[in-house]
Parts: sequence; C-alpha cells; structure tokens
Amino acid sequence: MTTVLVIAKEPVPGRVKTRLSPPFTPAEAASLAEAALADTLRAVAATPAARRVLVLDGAPGPWLPPGFDVVPQCAGGLDERLADAFARCTGPALLIGMDTPQVTPELLTVDFAGYDACFGPAEDGGFWALGLAEPDPALLRGVPMSTPLTGAVQRHRLVAAGLRVRDLPRLRDVDTAADATAVARLAPHGGFAARLAACAAHSDRGTRR
Repeated sequence: MTTVLVIAKEPVPGRVKTRLSPPFTPAEAASLAEAALADTLRAVAATPAARRVLVLDGAPGPWLPPGFDVVPQCAGGLDERLADAFARCTGPALLIGMDTPQVTPELLTVDFAGYDACFGPAEDGGFWALGLAEPDPALLRGVPMSTPLTGAVQRHRLVAAGLRVRDLPRLRDVDTAADATAVARLAPHGGFAARLAACAAHSDRGTRR
C-alpha cells in the first residue's frame, strides 16, 4: 500500500494564506487555512494507506486527527522540502498539500499498476499531488516552485527520467478569495465551505457597520 504524505504549515495568522488578506483578516485567513488542512487530513484519514504522514512546518494542533505520524519539514526551498519528504519513504508514496480541501479518498486512492508516477496538475500551473512508485528525491530537487510553469517542469522531469506517468484530475488550489469561493462550491458540505461562509458573514457585518 501507499504512504500518503501531507506537506503543510501550521495555520498561524500572518504565515499562511496571506493572499486571502484582503478581503479577510489575517486571523480569518489562518482560520480558512486550518479548515482546509482539517478537511484534507480527514480525506487522507479515510484513504487506504500503509502510513499517513504530516510533514509540518510548525506544531500540530487540535485539527490533527489520530493515525498520523508528524515529522518536521527540513530547511531550504520548497523543492528541497518536498524531496526530503519523499526521502523518508521506502515504498510507494503520494504527496499532497493543504490547498485542495475538495480532495476525496477516491482521488487519493492511487494505483501504480502500469505506472511509475501519478501527477495531479493544479489550475494555477503548479501541482496538487505527486505520487512515486519508487520515491527518488532527485526528481524534485531543482524544480522551480510557485511559478506558472512548476507543474509542466515537474511533469517533464518525470517523463525525462523514463517514468510512466498517470495524470490525475486537475484541481484548483485555494490561494485567493475567488479560489476559496470556487472550491467551497465544489465541496459545499465540508468544513472549509462552512468556515468560508462564517468568515464572509463576519466580513459583511463589519462592512455594514
């Protein structure tokens, strides 16, 4: 079975989801990040896996469900941190972030039969998931992160290494308020959608004062 890795930041105001401010306050943005992370972890908890690992920048909180190993992120750029996460695995592994609370156990239940890698592109040009049947940190080191070409470069790196790549559905990351609204519509019954509605209602009340 596959190890599922979630790379995340502790949802602290001013450190996460800064592009949500405005319209939301830093505290509201952190609250939305926490909800997104909690929904993601719930989906992972319901996914068949050999091991579930939270690769965390910060400290765990009450949003962490049981059944996860928590390991710290290493120093360095995002490519180094992703590579280090895979370096901790000895068998098939799937890595996702905390920006796609619409994920489901079905999306995360990957099968490497006939494939060497799984790649989940994001609408902003990045990627929301990367799975490797045989984790190789070198496949990630040096990939430019957080650019519109990140996903294309990463997928090309997999293909250039001779890997057979299975493409997963394209998903939208939550980076901006427009992203948050769109993603909440895709998963209207999740905790993220409920938290967004509460934050939006609070912002509306503040505007009317």
